[in-house]
Amino acid sequence: MSRASKRLSRRTVLSGAAAVGFACVARAQAPAEVKVGLIVPLSGIYTRPGQVMKMGAEMGIDHINAQGGIKALGGAKLKLVVIDCGDTTEKAKNAAQRMVAQEPDLVAATGSYLSSFTLAVTEVTERAELPMLTLSYSDLLTDRGFKYIFQTAATASRQSELGLPTLMKLAEKASGKRPKTVAMLMDNTATSVATAKALKEKLFAQEGLQLVVEEVWTPPLSDATPLIQKVRSAKPDLLLFMPNAVSDAKLGLEKISEFGLGQGKIPTVSFSITIAEPDMLQSVSPEIVQGIMTIVASWGAKGHEPLIAELKAKYKEPWATQNVISTYGDMWVMKEALEKAGKADRNAVAQALRTLDAGDSKYYPGGQLKFDEKGRRVGAGVVIVQWQSGVPVTVYPPELAQAEPFWPKKS
Repeated sequence: MSRASKRLSRRTVLSGAAAVGFACVARAQAPAEVKVGLIVPLSGIYTRPGQVMKMGAEMGIDHINAQGGIKALGGAKLKLVVIDCGDTTEKAKNAAQRMVAQEPDLVAATGSYLSSFTLAVTEVTERAELPMLTLSYSDLLTDRGFKYIFQTAATASRQSELGLPTLMKLAEKASGKRPKTVAMLMDNTATSVATAKALKEKLFAQEGLQLVVEEVWTPPLSDATPLIQKVRSAKPDLLLFMPNAVSDAKLGLEKISEFGLGQGKIPTVSFSITIAEPDMLQSVSPEIVQGIMTIVASWGAKGHEPLIAELKAKYKEPWATQNVISTYGDMWVMKEALEKAGKADRNAVAQALRTLDAGDSKYYPGGQLKFDEKGRRVGAGVVIVQWQSGVPVTVYPPELAQAEPFWPKKS
């Protein structure tokens, strides 16, 4: 063998050995697990929604890991870190501070149910440059110029813009006439405030609705009697009832029934997932909620049947609320971002979310798995859910509907 050939052969061996060495190093550097966070209320009056969000996250993690984990990271498994954000904005802020201090390895998180809590939490996660997904509705969340928040739900104002005209058309089709007067009862949480702002500033006038009663309370509601008395006196064609705590929803609906305003006497609509929670039936009969509709950002719908069946079998949940479906979807969005980022790094994951374009959304209605410059999901839509025979079912949009909607006839 010539001297040149020997040099070439030696160089080939060395380069091959280096390649093997680099591959070994890469494998050694690939994490065995990647931590993602869930910060939700697990104590206080909002415990139940937080528990259900945890169910959705756990199912998502289990399914992702069972299908091979994060392939771009050598099959690394996702590990869920759960943080209780409590039931006040101050507790939520403190919980977020603990989360970023005690869990420096988190690459992304999701939460925090109530928009007021999410506003407080994301003040902390933004400073920590931790990407935060949220199903919360408030427009303020993505109007602050933050770069690390990603809102999968349609904003409260957008839900109003999409939902109210649809409800008015449904009422006209079913009864032959459009409602002309409306009463609005709401708590003072950030979501309700944002929803009411859009309704009062634009949509009531656009739809020819006169606001005859407007009442606001601070959760928890102690007595619904004064609120419902004003509704009974005004006799509106439509009642918008917007609680964000199940206990408040129960009090209001019980009083509506007690005053003889239920059973379609005054058609009732909400802009809240709360009014369709399974816990509603623990103290409110199916007859009281029959026909009530609510406009939400996501819900168990056509195409989710296997997931809903697993939820029932594993957690004994009777149906899939937005809290389950959206949080389950958030786990898959995090996986998609990690695959795109190619490393378990929160800034890389944030950049992957900003540039994500993963086609149609499967666990959120309408639009795409893509975020605009504010962090809002592009084309996010709404779902209308209606209580029918003791179950809140999706009735709009038609492609997701599990049943046909009906309009409760005013007596």
